Amino acid sequence: MLNIAIAKGRILKEALPLLARAGIVPLEDAEKSRKLIIPTKNNVANIIIIRATDVPTYVEYGAAELGIVGKDVLMEYGDQKFFEPIDLKIGQCRLMVAGIKNQTPKSHRIRVATKFSNITKRYFVEQGRQFDLIKLYGSMELAPLVGLADQIVDLVDTGNTLLANGLEPLELIATISTRLIVNKAAMKLKRESIMMLMENLESIIEDGSYLK
Repeated sequence: MLNIAIAKGRILKEALPLLARAGIVPLEDAEKSRKLIIPTKNNVANIIIIRATDVPTYVEYGAAELGIVGKDVLMEYGDQKFFEPIDLKIGQCRLMVAGIKNQTPKSHRIRVATKFSNITKRYFVEQGRQFDLIKLYGSMELAPLVGLADQIVDLVDTGNTLLANGLEPLELIATISTRLIVNKAAMKLKRESIMMLMENLESIIEDGSYLK
């Protein structure tokens, strides 16, 4: 039996058709069920639905053999103690620095609001720029509008939310997509089952029809 931890929300919604193509179909509606562990029809895997930020921890410590989560979460998590073998090509977006349109920060030391504190620190330090980090957990676009921050670091999909609030993307930090991660011990102990699933997924991804 394999436990597959999946980030709830958009990633879960986009991962379910992909997993179904690989023969992993939950016994009940994973998006509506209140269960956190959902068995599947093939009886060789369970789906565990959790917060995205918890997926790497579950996989690292072996509570789940596999995880499906965004690259942004993995970048923020830092030092990886698991394998990251497959880019699933879903949940695609961009991690950007953004700010108020046509507005230059008044000081060389800018205030940056984000929930991606580790990524942001690394990025601005590598750029050699002075900054103060403000940790927020939501409504990031509001911070520049009320003077809390000069810029934000956040995920951008269409860019419509930025535009609607008078902001614009300024710098690309990384292109983000959803990744499959694997517990290192499980790769040895349950290698046959994991490799079979990975080969199925790679074949489906190469075909690309699940994205249409």
